[in-house]
Amino acid sequence: MRKQPSTRNLPASAGSMNAQSAVAGLRARDMLSTLRSLALQGLRQPVHSARHALALGGQLGRVLLGDTPHKVNPRDSRFADPTWQLNPFYRRGLQAYLAWQHQLDNWIEESDMSADDRTRARFVVSILGDALSPTNTLLNPLALKELFNSGGSSVLKGLGHLFDDLLHNDGLPSQVNKQAFEVGRSLAATPGAVVFRNELLELIQYKPMSEKQFARPLLIVPPQINKYYIFDLSPDKSFVQYALKNGLQVFVVSWRNPDARHREWGLSSYVQAVEEAIDVCRAITASKDVNLLGACAGGLTIAALQGHLQAKRQLRKVASATYLVSLLDSQLDSPAMLFADEKTLEAAKRRSYQQGVLDGRDMARVFAWMRPNDLIWNYWINNYLLGKQPPAFDILYWNNDSTRLPAALHGDLIDFFQHNPLIRAGGLEICGTPVDLRKVTVDSFNVAGINDHITPWDAVYRSSLLIGGDKRFILSNSGHIQSILNPPGNPKANYLESGKLSGDPRAWYHDAQKHDGSWWPQWLNWIQEHAGEQRDTRVALGNPHYPAMEAAPGTYVHVR
Repeated sequence: MRKQPSTRNLPASAGSMNAQSAVAGLRARDMLSTLRSLALQGLRQPVHSARHALALGGQLGRVLLGDTPHKVNPRDSRFADPTWQLNPFYRRGLQAYLAWQHQLDNWIEESDMSADDRTRARFVVSILGDALSPTNTLLNPLALKELFNSGGSSVLKGLGHLFDDLLHNDGLPSQVNKQAFEVGRSLAATPGAVVFRNELLELIQYKPMSEKQFARPLLIVPPQINKYYIFDLSPDKSFVQYALKNGLQVFVVSWRNPDARHREWGLSSYVQAVEEAIDVCRAITASKDVNLLGACAGGLTIAALQGHLQAKRQLRKVASATYLVSLLDSQLDSPAMLFADEKTLEAAKRRSYQQGVLDGRDMARVFAWMRPNDLIWNYWINNYLLGKQPPAFDILYWNNDSTRLPAALHGDLIDFFQHNPLIRAGGLEICGTPVDLRKVTVDSFNVAGINDHITPWDAVYRSSLLIGGDKRFILSNSGHIQSILNPPGNPKANYLESGKLSGDPRAWYHDAQKHDGSWWPQWLNWIQEHAGEQRDTRVALGNPHYPAMEAAPGTYVHVR
């Protein structure tokens, strides 16, 4: 079913931080420096500060008298409990909190600070305001109800969870019950085998699930910062099984989790490893070329690989490319990046090189602060104030099963975000060859998420325009991960698409048509057109030169 978008307003940015922020890092001292600057600003503008203090006092007086001058954002689930509206004490507390936030925002906006300083200040104040929310205390009505219902045991359980997280989770609330899943059994359980291994990756080939299969294989390249099985969670969410059941030959890269010995692995190292995996896929399937699929940083990797192959006149090895939430144009606007000057970025490179790697947990902390109410304070309330176990959720389990980045790749990604090299011919050099994406004439299928806070959709759209060849762009009504995990059957799923890709994301958005359902079937039709002829299914995995070794999910996925 086709519809026009329900609104003509361009969707706002989904968050104040993104992949660039996570790669560059965010230091506590930079945040504290902004808070000190705010305090000094208050002293430099005493009349301005006094006027807003008096205004806040007036609003608090109205609140004490029972007035409710501020509306709660209906999308803010923190105050969904009716107690916040019906109980006079809680209603006044909520209104006082909202009045303080409102007046502080006005104080920043009307100050004589520079535009960048105001943006930094709003960013820090928003994080501080979320942390000081009255929902994060034991006076939260949900916590009080649980306290009485449990006879006090919720507090004891919460303290136990807090102590455990201080010891084993870097002091952040656990997002998932890690005992609820096991990789290779409840997750990443699709039958297959490792058919090739080098220092950087294992190549997994999956057993077919159809009577006929297409001749040209699909090679999936996941992001280096996460493990591959986002494509093979539970059977109802498994992208791998969806492709297998529809006749595709599927291979997946499983990256090795690097340590300090591998600090020299850069983007060129990963490109070389994927090129080797392509040759193995071609040899096993007797196909002259493959279809590539890359997600997030995996998309950057396959784009750089195709640029390298084009420079070597070997692009014929690739028949098509699918990019999921992938950035090739790295121009992003983020308040957090105002904290990162050249000296800060060089310090981040130096720090990771000294350690040999950038730990995935460090990136996970930054990602969590992108949406603190959802990814920190929500679990603070659940785990500590209510004393409950974190949920058993497969996506969150995968998200917490992060890996490390070798120092050289971390440096390459910082340079990528700092210099945006792919927008110009020869701006990026891979394996000694200059990359020009406009000469990459491979057909492409591009997917972005309208609520993606990691790789914003408009930047993903601009990225799709950098590539030559015929291309399709689809905008899913989801976030970063949900845009990938979008199986048919979700009644809330929909996406936007337009047959014409204009140079302006805003113009494309206003011309796009809304379609109900998942984008997976659209991609399936497209990839099958690029998958060659159908033939009888070949059941055996590997071949005499590349025999099947360990059963999937292999060994690299288990490395902590």
